Amino acid sequence: MSEKVSESPLQHEYEKQKRKEEMKQQVITFALMIIFTIIAFAMVTSGLDKLFVIPILLVLAAVQVAFQLYYFMHMSHKGHELPAMMFYGGAFAAFLTILALAALVWW
Repeated sequence: MSEKVSESPLQHEYEKQKRKEEMKQQVITFALMIIFTIIAFAMVTSGLDKLFVIPILLVLAAVQVAFQLYYFMHMSHKGHELPAMMFYGGAFAAFLTILALAALVWW
């Protein structure tokens, strides 16, 4: 059986501080996402002009997707470079597909 390697008190304190900082970032991000959702809901229900509301909703949605990826899916951590590259490659391919289909429909 393998024995657990004991951590030094300094290493333990460092890990504890690191986890605390990460949890703080996640709570702040979660609060921001709730605020963005409330703003989007308020804009839609207020009856503002569609040409004003739709671009702002798209920006808020993009920011929320970025928050989800970087903070809740841990894409910003070391060791997640390959999944991040695969995701960005897929997003780029989807963007090109939508662009091509829009060009075909528009033409």
